[in-house]
Amino acid sequence: MADKKNRNGEFWELALERAHLGVWDWDLRTGDCFYSAMWSHMLGYGEGELVEASDLWLQLTHPDDRKRAVASGERHIAGLTDSIETELRLKHKSGHWVWVLDRGGVVERDAEGRPVRLMGVQTDITKQKQAEAELEQVNVRFRLALAASGTGIWHHDLAARKSYWDERTREIFGVVAETDEVSQDLWHSYLHPDDRADAERAHLAPLQTQKVVAVQYRIIKRDGEIRHVESLIRFIADAQSSGQILGTVRDITEAKQREQELAHAAHHDALTGLLNRAAFDRLLAEHIATTRPLAIFYVDLDYFKALNDFAGHAAGDLALKSVAKRIQGCLPPSVHAARLGGDEFALLVPDCDAAQA
Repeated sequence: MADKKNRNGEFWELALERAHLGVWDWDLRTGDCFYSAMWSHMLGYGEGELVEASDLWLQLTHPDDRKRAVASGERHIAGLTDSIETELRLKHKSGHWVWVLDRGGVVERDAEGRPVRLMGVQTDITKQKQAEAELEQVNVRFRLALAASGTGIWHHDLAARKSYWDERTREIFGVVAETDEVSQDLWHSYLHPDDRADAERAHLAPLQTQKVVAVQYRIIKRDGEIRHVESLIRFIADAQSSGQILGTVRDITEAKQREQELAHAAHHDALTGLLNRAAFDRLLAEHIATTRPLAIFYVDLDYFKALNDFAGHAAGDLALKSVAKRIQGCLPPSVHAARLGGDEFALLVPDCDAAQA
């Protein structure tokens, strides 16, 4: 039996060493505390370099962690917790700090049930803490990028049939809520009727493709305001559930307005608002290609140069705008009016033969 005990002791000692677990053993009656060789090695010390004392670990603990670490032990000794479990920093021999996970508990009590001995292990979690810090830096940069771009994040849990919108998403839709969780039907209620089918289809597409799907659509806020938004959607598979649909949403109303303004400027005269020459030429070519009858009227203003010379260009511009307004006011919607340049205007009348002209 003695040999078996020795073998078991050697086995556990070897297991703790291979697992890089530092062991501590604290006798509350005498105040003595034993620290294993691996515990010392974890902090860069050789066996015997550290003087064993009950508060040795506290001497080596980072000042910011001492109060929390002591409180964890005191709560357990008082019977308020099942075990000791806390993260703290211990000073390495070289001067840097080693993050450890400290776990332990009461292993012996006296006849009256009072704790008299505690044991525990400490694990080096420095690399884990460094990874967490790096991940947090990435998350901070990500959150800053989202804030700068005005992008919101949402996700829908397919199994739980619950949707979650972050604060920015709720702002875009005009939703007032204290929590991220919203009704799964809420999004549908904001969709513009003309965009509903395409938007809903796009949000289901990732379930088949597992690729990022982009979609633009309009929403109608509760006050009646119409906004343009863009969403990027992706399905994330989860072995433990039906998966989740993750997405971003961004208000692109102003961008859409600028896009429309640029498109209008590319085809219209800036002064009069009529079609410009390039747009008129394209329209004329399209109508000629249909071989259907059409009529072209050319309008030239008399004495326009004299008006410019006598009254100035401001008066000339005013005259051009007035003429353009009168032309537009007397034409049916099917007729296209353009300013070709200077004081020259043209009209394109579709389905108009020589007799009608």
